[in-house]
Amino acid sequence: MHEIEWKISDGLVPYDEALAAMEQRVADIRNDTAPELVWLLEHPPLYTAGTSSNSADLVMPDRFPVYTAGRGGQYTYHGPGQRVAYVLLDLKKRNSDIRVFVQDLEDWIIEVLVQYQVKGEKRCGRVGVWVDRGFREDKIAAIGVRVRRWVSFHGISINVDPDLSHYSGIVPCGISEHGVTSLVDLGIPVSLAEVDMELRAAFEKVFLEGGARGSIISLK
Repeated sequence: MHEIEWKISDGLVPYDEALAAMEQRVADIRNDTAPELVWLLEHPPLYTAGTSSNSADLVMPDRFPVYTAGRGGQYTYHGPGQRVAYVLLDLKKRNSDIRVFVQDLEDWIIEVLVQYQVKGEKRCGRVGVWVDRGFREDKIAAIGVRVRRWVSFHGISINVDPDLSHYSGIVPCGISEHGVTSLVDLGIPVSLAEVDMELRAAFEKVFLEGGARGSIISLK
């Protein structure tokens, strides 16, 4: 069983500060001087560019700050009302299989959505989790990861109640033919704190055999 630290940050965490903290923690995990980490937070409104991003997909470059993320994927949005979960795990302890790790992240999100009677689905060639609304498919959660020396960082984001109009400044993940949604947009009034509890329970189910637990630390 693996001891994993959980952190929940109050307020909006600046993106550059989060990135610097992740970079340091990855090194510490690899050097066995810090435990693995799942970090739950919100960012102020911003766009991030992944390693596969196309500049043409940044429709409104002056709307919000734009950061080069270094993670996989294309352009995405982060902002208030969206739960970001940065997942810093030692993949050497998990068969060193990045593809399986990404699939596990998708399964984690899907397991959370089940608790709200939302059917989250995977799509071939489209990383993330999707909701079939009958008239169209909307993305409800994004995934973008990076691995350094077999330690993962970056992670997932689930739309709980963000301002969905903020997505109009980009082509999210380079896909223009589909929309975006959130739990509240689907008619499910839920708080970030409630989603956090479901994230922890689902994480233990998907990633940890025997329900290994880590400490929850609230960061102000």
